[in-house]
Amino acid sequence: MNSSMPAKPDLAEYRFALYCHAHLMDLAHQSLPPVALYRDDQLAHCHGAILWPCAYAVVDLHGEEPS
Repeated sequence: MNSSMPAKPDLAEYRFALYCHAHLMDLAHQSLPPVALYRDDQLAHCHGAILWPCAYAVVDLHGEEPS
């Protein structure tokens, strides 16, 4: 019997976190947890720019510098 459950993601692959910085515009009292996790930093930046053009950050959760 086939399972209708989708494949579980490997969370280690999703190293880029997208944060909304609503607290910088007084829309929140504190920094919020990440909105989404991404495999690719460019996709994270594109999504952040669409949602919050001047109030987002993408953080590499592995702490590595881009090459």
